[in-house]
Amino acid sequence: MQKNWRAKPIPTPEVVNHLKSVLGIGDILAILLAQRGIQTFDEAKHFFRPDKSFLHDPFLMPDMQAAVNRIEVALKKGEKVLLFGDYDVDGTTSVSLMYLFLKPHHDQLEFYIPDRFLEGYGISQAGIDYAANEGFSLVISLDCGVKSVELIAQAKERGIDFIVCDHHEPGEVLPPAIAVLDAKRKDSNYPYTELSGCGVGFKLAQALTQYFVWPEDDLWALMDFVAVSIACDIVQMDGENRALSYLGMQKLNANPHPGIKVLLKKAFEKNPKKVYDISDVLFYAGPRINAAGRLYHAKGAVELLIEQSEDKAWEFAQALHLHNEQRRNLEQEISKQAESELEAMPDFAKSKSTVAYNPEWNKGVIGIVASRLVEKYYRPTIVLTRSEGKLAGSARSVGNFDIHSAIEACSEHLLQFGGHTHAAGLTLKEENLVAFKAAFEKVVTERIHPDDLQPSLEYDLEIPLNLIHDKWVDKLMQMNPFGPGNMNPIFMSRKVRDTGMPKAYGEHLSLNLWAGEQVIGAMAFSQAVNLNAVKQGKLFDICYHIDRSEFNGKTRLQLRILDMKPSE
Repeated sequence: MQKNWRAKPIPTPEVVNHLKSVLGIGDILAILLAQRGIQTFDEAKHFFRPDKSFLHDPFLMPDMQAAVNRIEVALKKGEKVLLFGDYDVDGTTSVSLMYLFLKPHHDQLEFYIPDRFLEGYGISQAGIDYAANEGFSLVISLDCGVKSVELIAQAKERGIDFIVCDHHEPGEVLPPAIAVLDAKRKDSNYPYTELSGCGVGFKLAQALTQYFVWPEDDLWALMDFVAVSIACDIVQMDGENRALSYLGMQKLNANPHPGIKVLLKKAFEKNPKKVYDISDVLFYAGPRINAAGRLYHAKGAVELLIEQSEDKAWEFAQALHLHNEQRRNLEQEISKQAESELEAMPDFAKSKSTVAYNPEWNKGVIGIVASRLVEKYYRPTIVLTRSEGKLAGSARSVGNFDIHSAIEACSEHLLQFGGHTHAAGLTLKEENLVAFKAAFEKVVTERIHPDDLQPSLEYDLEIPLNLIHDKWVDKLMQMNPFGPGNMNPIFMSRKVRDTGMPKAYGEHLSLNLWAGEQVIGAMAFSQAVNLNAVKQGKLFDICYHIDRSEFNGKTRLQLRILDMKPSE
């Protein structure tokens, strides 16, 4: 589907010229910085050189002292402590960080990851029962718990205290825990609200380090877990997160934990890399960690991440790599089934929404399938399967459409739902499916703006290809790590031409583009449809990222083309 391209606003000349003057940089880099809200020398210094001094005092977070005090009691009394985390990357890195941090100081420590299929997301009844039956008197929840009011109240009645470390939006009532560590609390004055779940766990570890005067090196040694969580949970890459991610990627590249090291080594086994960046973590490490919980049990991911032996970690990494291959094959198979079933429906082409259901689909991958269907049809999408006698679904949105609000408008047909503007989950009885589909289509049709049904691509700046050279790209790469709030810049160039030998790899194109007197390699994703036109020497406009690729130990510039269309 053709995307609508639009340019980001160009900042005022005064701001751009000031940055050029005080930083000694050119127009393009000054514009990119100004687009990201950077206007002064000090702001630029913080952006390019974040360090430990940029991290906030953990005791500014509400309940932090209470959390530290309760852990002190547990350590002194030798209480059994359970770390309870979600089954995704953020949850498993959170648990791994806290386990490795506390284990040298406390041997009565275990972790618990809920089963995605049997227990679902967050604090579970099975988890509370396990804690009670095994004699745990303190549970530290990581990346979950802020809305688990009833279950934590039940745990309290059974003699189990909770410390909640979460980064999701709290409800109107906080759970009755000893401490609820969440910078999004309404009563919080913590200076930064966009920490990952692992980031909140790190702040607790930072507070404990300060309080007990434990070696700081033990804390900084865990930074690679925080960087992985920030990348894979796709939280804001600004403020404190930028500092945490910057420091974490330094740790990851210099001396990562064995599990992270071998996981990336396995992912790049055919083409080893010397230096990893955030996109490597997001697209290669993240899916492999997630695959454990999607198909089997996420405790396998924690076992990998906490393993201290590289040989043993390699065995875990091999297993996760295999799980990820199975996940990918399953996802592709289900996506094809869904597309076939949807396109056979008489009114599908006219619909404003997509609701796909098959009782045999794997619950662990339906969220990914929903995202794939959005890419293909670009409309609000829900994918459902049968689970525990009910239908369970994942929803994904388009544009600025609030899919959570749309689902809420159909709540009379549902058992449960939750989520946010762009993604949500829901459960319902099978006999209510037809009524729900009709209601959802009606709500979407009434509420969605036509612009939200057309994919768009916003680029930072238009430049000629002949401006791109190694020294300039060196400066551009200093803007890493990229993520929300500091996305990898998208450039647009007009009337580009291939040297004449493009190759198609499935849906993708490999190109070599003329850039003045030099040639720059490029990969054009999902653009194999343009192969013949490119071979004929036709001119194209392209939107792209500038990357560096490594092959056989050599590094070269490469464009990652996001979209292309014939030049006018």
